[in-house]
Amino acid sequence: MRGELDEEHLVRRVARGDRAAFEELYRRTSPWLTTRLRRRCSDEQIVAEVLQETYLAVWRAADAFAGAGAGGSAVGWLWTIAARRLIDAFRRRAHHAQPPAAALEPDRRAAEDEALDGVVGDEVGDALRRLAPELRQVLQAMVLDGLSVRETSVLLGVPEGTVKTRARRARIAMREALS
Repeated sequence: MRGELDEEHLVRRVARGDRAAFEELYRRTSPWLTTRLRRRCSDEQIVAEVLQETYLAVWRAADAFAGAGAGGSAVGWLWTIAARRLIDAFRRRAHHAQPPAAALEPDRRAAEDEALDGVVGDEVGDALRRLAPELRQVLQAMVLDGLSVRETSVLLGVPEGTVKTRARRARIAMREALS
């Protein structure tokens, strides 16, 4: 396996049934994906199940990946699959018990926050950091992860109305901070 292949090329090779490409994709992305899932779910069993279901879906549906030509990235596609699998896992567990707490610990920075530091301009980054954690969580889920109100509700364990209210408050706070 050539080291210079990016994740998009690996997904393309997985779509052709290349097991070595799949193993390399897993090796490169599973630590990051596991960390991101753990930030949203403290139940290690659910994280392990979601990770397994995600990579099974990748193996089965790699040919469905649209790619950068359609404005997507391979890691974004992986995260979309994983986020939806996590929501499905919460729904399955909700039939038997309460969903696990998905709140971020306020004293630890999420990987997304660190990544935003390098991508988002100082003014926008400062405004995001000044948001209350519950508002920032809703923005992360809906804007960065592309989840719907319902999916965000399940992920964060709050009612849909609360998600809508927090999203509105976050937009207002961002608008005020940036004007």
